Amino acid sequence: MADKHDEKGTNRPKLALHVPEPKYRPGDKVDYSHLDIPEPGKQPRPDEACEPKETYPLCDDLIRVLGDDNKAHGPWDPRLDAETLRQMLREMALVRAFDNRMYRAQRQGKTSFYMKCTGEEATSVCATHALDGDDMIFPSYRQQGCLIARGYELTEMINQIYSNKADKLKGRQLPIMYCSKRLNFFSISGNLATQLPQATGFAMASASKGDSRIAATWVGEGSTAEGDFHSALTFATVYNAPVIFNVINNQWAISSFSGFAGAERATFAARAIGYGMAGLRVDGNDPLAVFAAERWAADRARANAGPTLIEHFTYRAEGHSTSDDPSAYRSAEERDEWPLGDPVMRLARHLIELGEWSDEQQEEMDAELDTKVRTAMKEAEKNGILGHGLHHPFHTMFEDVFEELPWHLEEQAEQAIRERQIKFPGDPAE
Repeated sequence: MADKHDEKGTNRPKLALHVPEPKYRPGDKVDYSHLDIPEPGKQPRPDEACEPKETYPLCDDLIRVLGDDNKAHGPWDPRLDAETLRQMLREMALVRAFDNRMYRAQRQGKTSFYMKCTGEEATSVCATHALDGDDMIFPSYRQQGCLIARGYELTEMINQIYSNKADKLKGRQLPIMYCSKRLNFFSISGNLATQLPQATGFAMASASKGDSRIAATWVGEGSTAEGDFHSALTFATVYNAPVIFNVINNQWAISSFSGFAGAERATFAARAIGYGMAGLRVDGNDPLAVFAAERWAADRARANAGPTLIEHFTYRAEGHSTSDDPSAYRSAEERDEWPLGDPVMRLARHLIELGEWSDEQQEEMDAELDTKVRTAMKEAEKNGILGHGLHHPFHTMFEDVFEELPWHLEEQAEQAIRERQIKFPGDPAE
């Protein structure tokens, strides 16, 4: 006699596991007509101190300022002066020039690794301009624009990328994982999303001390699937922490498209709704919209109105890193067909429309910035490049944890140096 459970089970429909699949694979023709791109200037701008629920319609909208006519539209227009716009344009162009040169340096064997942010420059540069200089930045690994916007020296960045003898982090971090205490730029971590609870913790501490500094943190859309994302948002909401969560939805987490992080079901901005915090969804390729959204969230945090989650809807125009080949998993047409354009050119065209810029000035600036980066590279290369033996003394690997090195670590250091000298005779270990 068949088991009653088995009999009942045969009458049930079979379950099917859903596995997200991107719309386009290599060789496919790309059509982005399924994306709802609203008209610029039509999105309402609630008061910064509003109840979180007033922002929820914006979680399914897309805040836009710059139109196809290259003019600024609507209530989110930050009305920045021409000098500020030119400065943001210059810094975004500098990030792109820096990325291009560092990519070449990796291919030339001068460093082991690099990550570009082509197409995403506004999400770091313009957002940083919307913050105060003493606000704490907790970045992910594609926010070199934050450092450049705060005036960090290019040579110091390249020293870190080369892990040479002038690297202030003494070769202990993967290339591009910068840190600057002076510029309030927290150390980048290779472990995904760890910066989020750290940012929340900083914001909570700032509030508990009655300070005025807020925290802003960045994370890719793929990393929102990490547990740290949810822990950070829970604590931020419960304690009304003055923190901004910037989710950079560039459509791809290495070779996994955003659907694996939940994009098929809802926008990433909509996650704010479940936590009861303010949420905004912004055109990440619109420099003015990015600035306006970040400034709105910063003003809200300073008014003790709580945290904000901002989804920057953008596109990763190149590979995840120098170790990645995007042609293996996505259509080459995606970049060219992306409907939100290029942030650098959109801001340049806006300035031209205002009569504050020209194509000739853009060409001259691009050439000047490329020279600036090459000059910084030559200066950094005096301190060494990958594999040339110019690095911090081997003993420093054991330092900077204890004020005084314990005897057992000193013994280990001496042993390591001896073994290194045996394995690499003639290579100085001190």
